[in-house]
Amino acid sequence: MQTSSCSWLNQKQAEQIANDFGTPTYVYSEKKIRENAAACLAFPNAYGLTVRYAMKANPNSSILLLLQKLGIYFDASSAWEVRRAIHIGIEPTRISLSTQELPKDFASLVEQGVEINCCSLDQLERYAKAFPGSEVGIRLNPGKGSGLNNRLSTGGLAASFGIWHEFIPQINEIAQASRCKIVRIHTHVGTGGDPDVWFQTATESLKSLDAFPHVHTVDLGGGFKIARMPHEKQSDLQVVGSAVKKAIEAVQARTGRKLHLEIEPGNFIAANLGGILSEIQDETSTGKDGYSFLKLDTGMTEILRPSLYGAQHSFRVFQKILSEETASYAIVGHCCESGDVLTVANGDSETLAPRELPVCTIGDLIMIEDAGAYCAAMPAKNYNSFPEASEVMVLENGEIREVRKRQTLDQVIQNETPIKW
Repeated sequence: MQTSSCSWLNQKQAEQIANDFGTPTYVYSEKKIRENAAACLAFPNAYGLTVRYAMKANPNSSILLLLQKLGIYFDASSAWEVRRAIHIGIEPTRISLSTQELPKDFASLVEQGVEINCCSLDQLERYAKAFPGSEVGIRLNPGKGSGLNNRLSTGGLAASFGIWHEFIPQINEIAQASRCKIVRIHTHVGTGGDPDVWFQTATESLKSLDAFPHVHTVDLGGGFKIARMPHEKQSDLQVVGSAVKKAIEAVQARTGRKLHLEIEPGNFIAANLGGILSEIQDETSTGKDGYSFLKLDTGMTEILRPSLYGAQHSFRVFQKILSEETASYAIVGHCCESGDVLTVANGDSETLAPRELPVCTIGDLIMIEDAGAYCAAMPAKNYNSFPEASEVMVLENGEIREVRKRQTLDQVIQNETPIKW
């Protein structure tokens, strides 16, 4: 049995949330947000640091506004994320956009103060045409990636993110023709958390500086590992950052340039700030040679990571009847979909991997832990017409506040325009 990462939530609070807001409900901790933000702001650096929270991890307004108050900046992956952030009160000058799809109105975002890192040669050409003689950032594909599988890697030959590192001459041709200055280099290798790959990528990015004499900022992305399972090792930001700091100091000694460092933690800030509180709706088995199943009132409509990536999460049971006995369970979601399985083998969404848990009964509450990132932000929304779940925040003073209401059926179908046959 492992220590719960959501130990900040007690049984009384869990039952209160279930009674007041229903299940499934995402439950977040203000205290954990503050702790994780502080850890990132303490990332070692030589000549200045900007921490940009990757909004795609969890864009809840309450989380974004708290992070802004704590001194965090923001990384957006689409123009819609930019507009969403500005709409709720995030300062445009605190937002950087690196996107697969540069919007048609990108010029209006730049004019508001949003920084853009061009992620393809075409994007760079469009930017240079709109803003000749200006400063701009670029995202490079460094040729390396890190991830549990290809779907979690954003660098290397199989990744479409960024400009391939061998195309640096073409980048400079476009910049020189438009009198633009490349002032930021951005890279990202994925979410594997391999510190060696991360550091190798950082040093490769620094080597590319010779081709870009005006660069003053290096953005090394995120991808810092969160240990969701007992066998996983979490990234130590002090260890990773100290190595990068030395590399940046070496650049200063060689070239005189004092590079400003940017990092983009999304998973590291958001993953363990909370989980999904759900209820056991049913149980069944496939006989003595099969599995014992727990059926929850949540699933891929709230947490897609196990089905999509073969990602693993820990579970915490709030028993109605306390028992020290344990049993092996395969846990599945509520969708009519064979892939809606929550206990999968590591990196293999096709294979069941039962968990040893306290003996459960129908009606018990279960917290799916470390589900603060890439869960509420990335569900199989409204599949089987299930409404979006509510989100609540447990404040440092113990108060429980709803930060997103549960969707209603009317809201699920409100944009449909049915033909009256």
